Amino acid sequence: MRIKPFSSTFFSGIIVFLFLQGCQKYPENEGISLRSRTERVSNTWKVDNYKINGNDFTSLVSGYTETFQKDGRFNYAWGITSGHGSWNFQNKDQEIRLYGSDEQSSRTLVIEKLEEKVFWYHYMEGNDKHELHLVQQ
Repeated sequence: MRIKPFSSTFFSGIIVFLFLQGCQKYPENEGISLRSRTERVSNTWKVDNYKINGNDFTSLVSGYTETFQKDGRFNYAWGITSGHGSWNFQNKDQEIRLYGSDEQSSRTLVIEKLEEKVFWYHYMEGNDKHELHLVQQ
């Protein structure tokens, strides 16, 4: 039996669509990106929304920024407070591990959404869940 060109194009399209849906790494992402994860996270981000255990604390972190660089350097600034360290992906790129400048302090960020202009993650501090929604500065 000979397959008509329309049918083969249609089935090819379905296969590509299913493949691309499987490529989505983070639960909140809306689609795929042609930019690598490193390129997407390498940016200066400002807080759009900040919650602790579901309670909104956004107003308390006004002016807070985080900068991730492609070479693995990281820094943050908040008023007169600032710091730096390094970062790397871990757990099949589902998390980012931050290391403070003393290489002793560290934190694991669980990525929820990572797009070109939007970066959402959460981390645990004791029993408290901190959720940050960042946008490109």
